[in-house]
Parts: sequence; structure tokens; C-alpha cells
Amino acid sequence: MNRIFIIFSFLLIFVVGSAFYAEDEQDTLRAQYSKPVSQWPKPTIDSGVNWTEMSSLPAIDSNYFAKMEEPKVKLGQILFFDPLLSGSNQISCSSCHDPEISWSDKRAVALGNDHLQGNRNTPSLLNVAERKTLFWDGRAATLESQVDGPITAHHEMNMKPQALPKKLGKIKGYRELFKKAYGQEKITYPQIVESIGEFERTITSRRSRFDRFLDGETKVLDDQELHGLHLFRTKARCMNCHNGKYLTDEDFHNIGLTYYKRKYQDLGKHLITGKPEDVGRFRTPSLRDVMHTGPWMHNGMFDNITGVVNIYNSGMHMIDPTEAQAKADPLFPKTDPLLKPLKLTTGEIKAVVAFMNAITATQYHMRRPELPR
Repeated sequence: MNRIFIIFSFLLIFVVGSAFYAEDEQDTLRAQYSKPVSQWPKPTIDSGVNWTEMSSLPAIDSNYFAKMEEPKVKLGQILFFDPLLSGSNQISCSSCHDPEISWSDKRAVALGNDHLQGNRNTPSLLNVAERKTLFWDGRAATLESQVDGPITAHHEMNMKPQALPKKLGKIKGYRELFKKAYGQEKITYPQIVESIGEFERTITSRRSRFDRFLDGETKVLDDQELHGLHLFRTKARCMNCHNGKYLTDEDFHNIGLTYYKRKYQDLGKHLITGKPEDVGRFRTPSLRDVMHTGPWMHNGMFDNITGVVNIYNSGMHMIDPTEAQAKADPLFPKTDPLLKPLKLTTGEIKAVVAFMNAITATQYHMRRPELPR
């Protein structure tokens, strides 16, 4: 009995001691992150990576409602929600970019004209005006060219640009709206895409609890979320690609999901540039509101954020070419060297996921405008 009591006592001391150590470690972490961001622990960044420190989103612009009443913005908003912009009169921009689901569609890949599926996931339009390039492959440099793409694509809205102005011009309400926005009732296609772009510039994320934390409210993150923040910056190596105010480097990476020479092959940016080094490279998405914007990846293959963290934890270098393969086939995809096995524990993965929730803001709903008919 005495021997059992001694063993039990030893185990109790060990467990309690471990708990106190963990608590002390957490206290140290909180003290470090209670300082200004410039004094936080340095992130784990690979040599040669251009990065910027995390920063908070501004408060909601007090001029937002006045901005929404500007003639071009108001016109663009109405056009954005109007299915008349499609050849079938059934699909609007909001069909894939629904404000009630974070300006995306919750589908693995987009569904458009004639129920045709695309092969890529619909990106959210949150903070779209801050993107340096648009679409997963970066093929558009301006919001206006981004707007044009889905309107004219056969598998999306299937509308002929030359026919759209005449179609809208038959509606008195639209003639009046264009006159207010552009000074004349005559409608042109460039005006249509410009006004939609002006509306899209108003689509921004709300502030999350993490923004409040960045601004000094250090108690809004619990211990697990704080641990996740530290892992995000260090062991999980996320800051190599997800940094700055919008948690994206605005760059392109091959993360090993190219499906080269298989049914779901997608060569990414290479399809635009033709460069071998761009095979399988896709734009780094912003992690703002990430928990609302799934399913994730360019092909929408993951509908569970823990699964996403798990694949990064693996290192993603399962299909790199051998020396002979690379020599024989210059297009054989090469996974980005920034990706490495992370060796995160189950608890650490949960902490990173908890942080994903902290950088996700509450959603807001936009009343759909009355359409002129």
C-alpha cells in the first residue's frame, strides 16, 4: 500500500508540476504578445522571403453609407445583383459571390451557365480592391478585367459584351442610372464593368477579434488562440506566405496539388505565362475571414480546415520529380521549397485552427437592391 501511495504521489507531483510549467510558459507567451507588435517574437521566415508584419484592419469607414450612394457605386451594386447580365437571364455576379456567405459560393468549384462547372474554387471578394493580381492564376491586374472575365465566359455568365448595353438600354431605370453616373443615357460595356468594379471596391472585411488584439486588447484571445498565433508565426511557418494586413504575400506557389497528367490536372499560372517555373503555382489567398470562405484550395478539395493544416504539416513534397524526371520533362511540377514537414502535434494543430477562428470576423448581410425593370 505504501509503495502504491508513493508512486501515486510521484505521478501527482509530475502532473501538477507539468501543469504549472505549461501555465508559466503560457504566461510568458502572453507577456511577450502583450507588447506592441514591433516587439513580438520574430517570426520564422526563410532567407530571401519578402514579408511584412501583421497589422490590423481600420475601423469601418464613417463615410461608407455616403460612398454607397455615389452614382457609379450604386449603379455597380445593382448590376452586380442583376441576372440580366447573363445570357440566360438567370445568373448574376452574386450567384457565385453571395454576400451572405462571405462573397463566395461555398462550392468546391463554381457553377454557371447551363449548370456547367468550372475547375476552380470561387475566391471571396472580401478586400478584393487590395489584391495586386486577380484570379487564382493572376491573369487579371485590374478589377475591371476581373469583372469582364465571368460575364463573357461561356461556362459562367455567357454574355456577349456587344449585346449587353443594348439589352440594358431597353430599361428606363437603367438609362436613368447611367445618366446619373456618366452624364448620358447611352450605355457602354466599359461603363458596365467600371461601375461594377467601383462597387466591388467597397467590399471589405469587418474587424475580427485578432484586430482588436493587435490594437492592444490582449485579453480577447484565449490561451489556445494565443498559442496558435505564436505557432502561426514560428513552428508552423505560415508567415512565409501569409503575412501583412491581409495575411497574404500576394505571390504564387506550387503547394503540390497540381495533379500532373491526371484527371484533375491544373497547371495554374503556367497556363497564363507559359513558363516552366510557373507550373502548378497559384496565388496565395488572404486568410482574412478564412473560416467563412471554405471549401479551400484552388480546387476546393478541402472542406475541413484541420485537413488543410494537416497537409501543410506533412510538408507536401510527396510528388517532387527525380533528377531523371526533371531532365526528361521540364514541366514536371516542383513543390515550393518553402514547404517543409512541420511536426506539429495534435494539440498544436488545434491551436492553429483556433487562431484561424480568431482572425475570422462576424459576417454581415447586404440587402439586395431593387432591380430596374
